[in-house]
Amino acid sequence: DVQLQASGGGLVQAGGSLRLSCTFSGFTFGDLCIGWFRQVPGKEREGVSCIRRSDRSTDYIDSVMGRFTITADYAKNTVYLQIDSLKPEDTAVYYCAATQDYCSVYGEYNYWGQGTLVTVSS
Repeated sequence: DVQLQASGGGLVQAGGSLRLSCTFSGFTFGDLCIGWFRQVPGKEREGVSCIRRSDRSTDYIDSVMGRFTITADYAKNTVYLQIDSLKPEDTAVYYCAATQDYCSVYGEYNYWGQGTLVTVSS
């Protein structure tokens, strides 16, 4: 049974840091790409980063490059998103998702977890 669960959100002051976690299960065979997305109410969801299991290659959108770092501990079936130098515009619900196809922040993801809210105060 495929499952993903995001956690680690919270209220942080601008300039602070958070580490989000995505715990997943059910992807025993084949390659796997875990992506992080965020959505502000009233706006479209956007992919921010992803990581591929086979070679740990990563992808980021330009606006988060240098502040967001995606890593994985596959022994724990967990992917992390470290967010540094938080800005108020990073406020959103963050979701993790999975695909076993093309790995890109702009790709199609088949499986989604529930989100975790990140709120950045100015």
